[in-house]
Amino acid sequence: MAKPQTPVDLRHYDVIVAPHITEKATLLSEQNAVVFRVANDATKPQIKAAIEALFSVKVTGVNTIVQKGKTKKWKGVPYTKSDVKKAIVTLADGQSIDVTTGV
Repeated sequence: MAKPQTPVDLRHYDVIVAPHITEKATLLSEQNAVVFRVANDATKPQIKAAIEALFSVKVTGVNTIVQKGKTKKWKGVPYTKSDVKKAIVTLADGQSIDVTTGV
């Protein structure tokens, strides 16, 4: 008998913003890790709970990085881009997340 599906808490969608798809992020997939952009105030336990609930996988570790916003100029006027928080999520052996499909 299959385990009944419980409804996903809507707060999980606020924690995970988007997958972060770069060349480095795809190289991390060889080590069974996936990179996501997350909310700036998200904690590691919140990120772990959101990934496990949304993608039905077992998470073994979460590392976070805060990328500071760059200073740019537009028409000679300087401005600062927003800070971005990224989470590198390590999955259990045999688990995988296909980031090309939606949730």
